[in-house]
Amino acid sequence: MIRGVVRYLDQRAGAAPLLRKALRYVFPDHWSFYLGEIALYAFLILVATGVYLTFFFEPSTAQTVYHGSYEPLRGQRMSEAYRSVVDLSLDRKAGLLIRQTHHWAADVFVVAIVLHLLRIFFTGAFRKPRQLTYYIGVTMLVLALLEGFLGYSLVDDLLSGMGLAIAYSVALSLPFFGANLALLLWGAPFPGDSSFFPRMYIVHVLILPLLIGGLLALHLTLIVARKHTQFRAGPGREERTVVGLPAFPGYAPRTIGLAFAVAAVLFLLGGLVQVNPIWEWGPFHVAEATNGAQPDWYLGWLIGGLRLVPNWDWTIGDYTLVPNPFWGGVAFPLVVFALLYAWPSLERRVTGDDRVHNLLDRPRDHPWRTAIGAALLTWVALVFLFGAADRLYASFGISYPAQLWVFRVAVWVLPVLVLVVARRVCLGLQERERIEHDRERAEREGELEPAR
Repeated sequence: MIRGVVRYLDQRAGAAPLLRKALRYVFPDHWSFYLGEIALYAFLILVATGVYLTFFFEPSTAQTVYHGSYEPLRGQRMSEAYRSVVDLSLDRKAGLLIRQTHHWAADVFVVAIVLHLLRIFFTGAFRKPRQLTYYIGVTMLVLALLEGFLGYSLVDDLLSGMGLAIAYSVALSLPFFGANLALLLWGAPFPGDSSFFPRMYIVHVLILPLLIGGLLALHLTLIVARKHTQFRAGPGREERTVVGLPAFPGYAPRTIGLAFAVAAVLFLLGGLVQVNPIWEWGPFHVAEATNGAQPDWYLGWLIGGLRLVPNWDWTIGDYTLVPNPFWGGVAFPLVVFALLYAWPSLERRVTGDDRVHNLLDRPRDHPWRTAIGAALLTWVALVFLFGAADRLYASFGISYPAQLWVFRVAVWVLPVLVLVVARRVCLGLQERERIEHDRERAEREGELEPAR
């Protein structure tokens, strides 16, 4: 059957050489390479479920009175956006399943990108000739975070409304042009004018998905053009050869099975595990706020940064030059992503290594890279954990001021300790390998000596 299809295409399009090359493309056989594919398939589920949701969502802040099936909300004033999502969740066939699957797919999409990025960083897969592929991956992470934030902000419940209020404050905190930027985006002082939600909706369902999809396509094209990287362990693995499975018949069944598995898990989560029950939060009104409001997990590091920074306001006379939200909401993520973007160039300059690399490193092979990466990860993780400080207080009674000062000290002390320990562990593992190698060589020489 496959031979017949190839012959048909070749006779009409001369595609046999291209198809033969595609079917013989070699994929390395290692589980960590599936992280990127999980992100790809989660994105496809996001698009598919998102299309269904657009049929029922109303991107409008026009006020209405709820008369739906959910008794506790009947008679309450709310936006058309919030009403449409409540109706979608409780009255439309498969509405809640599709909406929760969409939400879980967004979470898995970001998780897979983050884990994939960690694998790329700690194994040195960002080196020449794959710097552009790496930069595209980091950019996709930035866009995925923004896309997720806009997605749950469109619901216009009390939780997402508070998130938009925080985002508005962060935008205002930008020095010199923050007020103009906030006015440009919202169209009026918070909560904005009537055109804000429709514009945010277009960005969420059209502009950002097209950007992410285009970057994914370019990312995959560059991977195919430059071939996959691979780990050093195993026979025949060299800088000029790739050892693994051909696209067909070896790899295709695996990746198709993975696609169905990702879809199955996401739909099981959407059907069995409740997420973001907006009917419990109620509609957003400017004068109201939730107690212990939390954003989606992938924005926890930003809310943690806002809560952790002391009350620093840079002022000149009566003019506030840099308001407090700038440090945790703008400066902190800018520093993190600036380091991620700059690292390939920094490592190349420091090490002087500008060679082509197709073989991956083990983390122990580059102690300084591993140590700095672990320190940066610890820094972000601590800020992320403090984003849940109020929940720790509400659930376990741990004093919020005590947590605040513990984390303010820990974010500067623990990353340094992790850096030192990680580097020493890498050096220790290298030394152990050298000792093992010397012992094995001595044993082989000892076995050969009597024969002489």
